Amino acid sequence: MNSLRSIGRIAYGLKEGIRIGLGSIRSNLFRSGLTILGVAIGVMVVVVMAALISGIRASVAEGIETVGPRNFFVMRFDLSDVQLVQDGTGRPPWWNRPPITQEEARRVDGLAAVEGAVVTVPFQTPGMGSGLELSYDGTRVTGIQGTGEAASWTDFRAGSFIAGRNFVSAEVRDARTVVVLSRQLAEDLFQEEEAVGRRIRASSGENRPVPLTVVGVFDPAPNLFEGQDPHLVIVPHTTAVRRLGVSQEWLQLAVVPRDDVHQSVAEDQVIGAMRTMRGLAPGAPNNFAVMRSTQLLEFFDQFTAVFFIVMLALSSVGLLVGGVGVVGIMMISVTERTREIGIRKAVGASRPEILWQFLVEAGVLTLLGGGTGLLAGAGLAWAVAALTPIPASIPIWAVAASLAMAVVTGMLFGLIPAARAARMEPVRALRAE
Repeated sequence: MNSLRSIGRIAYGLKEGIRIGLGSIRSNLFRSGLTILGVAIGVMVVVVMAALISGIRASVAEGIETVGPRNFFVMRFDLSDVQLVQDGTGRPPWWNRPPITQEEARRVDGLAAVEGAVVTVPFQTPGMGSGLELSYDGTRVTGIQGTGEAASWTDFRAGSFIAGRNFVSAEVRDARTVVVLSRQLAEDLFQEEEAVGRRIRASSGENRPVPLTVVGVFDPAPNLFEGQDPHLVIVPHTTAVRRLGVSQEWLQLAVVPRDDVHQSVAEDQVIGAMRTMRGLAPGAPNNFAVMRSTQLLEFFDQFTAVFFIVMLALSSVGLLVGGVGVVGIMMISVTERTREIGIRKAVGASRPEILWQFLVEAGVLTLLGGGTGLLAGAGLAWAVAALTPIPASIPIWAVAASLAMAVVTGMLFGLIPAARAARMEPVRALRAE
C-alpha cells in the first residue's frame, strides 16, 4: 500500500511539474526560447553527425557486400596503416615497396585455394595529368578517371549494362582496344546516337591518341565514393598498361577464395606465394599488404569514432549554453514562486517532492529543446540524403541518446535552484511578497 502511495505521489509530482514547467515557459517565452535554442543546437549537431556516420557506414558496408565479405585484396601497402613519415628521400617508407606485377597476379590466380584474382589498375600516373580525354566526331570530354580491370570486374561493382556487353577474357589477354563507358559519359559523347560499336579516341597526357571501340554502356549504381563523377571509363587492364601508358605502380588484386576453402587458408597460400616470388627470407616482413574487405569497415569505425568524439565535445558547448540558461530561468522561477513553495510546504509537501517538482520543470524545458533539435537534425539529414549520395539516416540510439541527454542536462543544471527551493523554511517563504 505504501509503495502504491509513493508511486502515486511521484506520478502526481511529475504531472504537476510538467504542467507548471509549460506554464513557466509560456510566461517567459524569450528567456525560455534562448535556453531551448542552446539545447536544440547541441542536440542537432549530435543527430546530424550520427545520421551522416550511419549513412556513410551503410554505404561502406554495402560496398563490402558487393565486393564480397570473404574476399581480400593484395596491395602495395595497407590503407589502414599508412604513415606519412619521410626517410630523408622526400618519400614515406612504404613508397619503396615494389608494386604488384602481372606475373604475381597470374601466380596468385592459379593457387589451389583461389577461385580467381581480379586485377585492377587505377588510372593514376604522373603523365596522365588531369585524366583521360575522349573525343568523337568533334565532341570532347576531358578529365575522365577510369580503371583497367579484369573481365570479372562486374562481380565487384554494383550496376547493370544498358547496352552492349562487357569485354571478355580473350580481349584482356590480347590487350584489345575495347572500352566500356558509363551511361552519362556515353550520352555526353554521342548525344542521341547509339554508343555501342563507335570508335572513339582516348588520349592521356603527352601519349598519342589511342582508338578504342565501345563494346558496352554501363549504368553504375549510386555510390558514395563514385557517385559524384558520372564519367566512368573501364578498359582491360592489359590495354591500360600497354596502350594507354598507365603505370602498374598501383596495381592491386581482389582475391576470391574458393567456396569450399576457408578465407584464412586462401590468405596463407597467397602470402606464401607472394613471399616466395619476392624471395623474402624467413622472419623478414612482408613488402606487400593483404587486406580483408571487413578491415575497411573496421578502419572506418576507428576513424569516425575519433571524429564523433570531437563533434560531441563541440555540441556540448550548445548544451552548456542551454544549461546556464536553465539555471537562470529556474532561479527566477524559484524566486517568483517563493510564497507558493511556502504554502505547499505548509500543507505537507516534503523536501524531496519540492526538489522533484523543480527538477521535472527543468527537464521539461530542455526536453523541448531536445525535441526541437531532433526535428531540425532530422530535416538536415533528410536534405543530405535527398541531395547527396550519402544515405543519411538517424539511428534509433541517436534519438534516445539526444532526448536523454537533453533531459539529463536540464536536471543537472536545475539541481541548484531545485535544492534552493527544497531548503526553504515554510514560515520565511510565506512572508515573501
